[in-house]
Amino acid sequence: MRISDVLAALQIEFPAVTTSKLRFWEEQGLVAPLRTPAGYRQYSPADVERLRYVLRCQRDRYLPLKVIGEQLAALDAGEEDEQPRAHLATSDGVPAGGAPRWTTQTLADEAGVPVQLVDDLVTNGVLHANGRGAFDLYARDVVRAAARLAEHGLDARHLRAFRTAADRQIDLVEQVLAPVRGQRSTSARARATTLAAELGELCTQMHTALVRAAIADLED
Repeated sequence: MRISDVLAALQIEFPAVTTSKLRFWEEQGLVAPLRTPAGYRQYSPADVERLRYVLRCQRDRYLPLKVIGEQLAALDAGEEDEQPRAHLATSDGVPAGGAPRWTTQTLADEAGVPVQLVDDLVTNGVLHANGRGAFDLYARDVVRAAARLAEHGLDARHLRAFRTAADRQIDLVEQVLAPVRGQRSTSARARATTLAAELGELCTQMHTALVRAAIADLED
C-alpha cells in the first residue's frame, strides 16, 4: 500500500492522522515500511495494523510514544501485552499471538456500553459470535460505532443495512480470492491472505468515498 492508501484507511477512524505524522513515527522506529528502488514507501497490512495500535494507544490510553515503542518491542518479541486488547498483525495481516476473544459482558465492558446494546446487535444480526459465544477483536469497534449512532437515534435495527452491505462486499472479495485459494501451495495461501486484507481496505475506501459523496450532496 502507498502512504496515501494507508492514510485513507486510517482516517476512517482517525481523521486527524497526516502524512507527516506517519513519517515521524517511521523516524521514531515505530513502523518500518519497505522502500522501492525509487525510494517510495510500501506498507503491508501488518504495518497498517501497527499504526492503528499506535493511534489507539494514544487515543484510548494516552500513552507517550516512548511507552508505545516499548510495548511494540515487547509484542515483536512475542511477549504478552499487559492489556491484550491490541495485538499486532504478522506480515500477512493476521493478528499475532492470538486475538482477544470477548464474551458479551467483557465486550460491553471493553467498549464502555450497556450489555443490552451488544445483545441487540447480536439479535439484529449486526454482530456474530463464534461457536463458543465469543467475539473477535473487531467487535469492539462495531459496538463503539453503534453506540455513537445510537446517540443520534439509530438503534441496532437500523444497522442491519451496514451488515448486509458488508456481507455483499465480502461476497465480492471471495469471488476474487477463489482462484487463488484453489491453488494448494503455501505461497498461494499466503497470497490469498494478503490479497484479502488489501481488498478489504479497498472496499472500505470505496464505501467511505461513496458515503462522503452522498453527504456532500445533502449539504448542497
